Amino acid sequence: MSTDASNKPLPLFITPMDVRWQDMDAYNHVNNANYLVYLQEARLKWLQALPGDWYSDEGAPVMAHSEINYRLPIEWPADIQIELFANRMGNSSMTVGHRIVDSNDATKIHADGSVTMVWINTKTGRPVPLPQVIRDAVADAQND
Repeated sequence: MSTDASNKPLPLFITPMDVRWQDMDAYNHVNNANYLVYLQEARLKWLQALPGDWYSDEGAPVMAHSEINYRLPIEWPADIQIELFANRMGNSSMTVGHRIVDSNDATKIHADGSVTMVWINTKTGRPVPLPQVIRDAVADAQND
């Protein structure tokens, strides 16, 4: 994983995320389950922004593992952004690190963790190699 001058990992992708009133729980902060929804939306935005095919009958991502550390509650209204990082690249899987941070102050970390995605053949359920567009996107991000 590439780092900047402060030794902080370089993001693979950053996107703002809307915090909706319906995301709140009885304690007036975002319900913990919605953090996973935000992260899923960010990963899909990243994948959709790629200049090639990352999904087909021969290969599609499924989540194999998820880890999230809740650091600070998100209270409404809030301006947040999701940062994605390429933590690990395997043959058929990748681990995507994530942070949910305040849009105005990235040192205010609401959550961090990672998700491991495995590309599988949708007909057989067996792992397949990562699409080249994924490998290229990670290489490009690490060379920036």
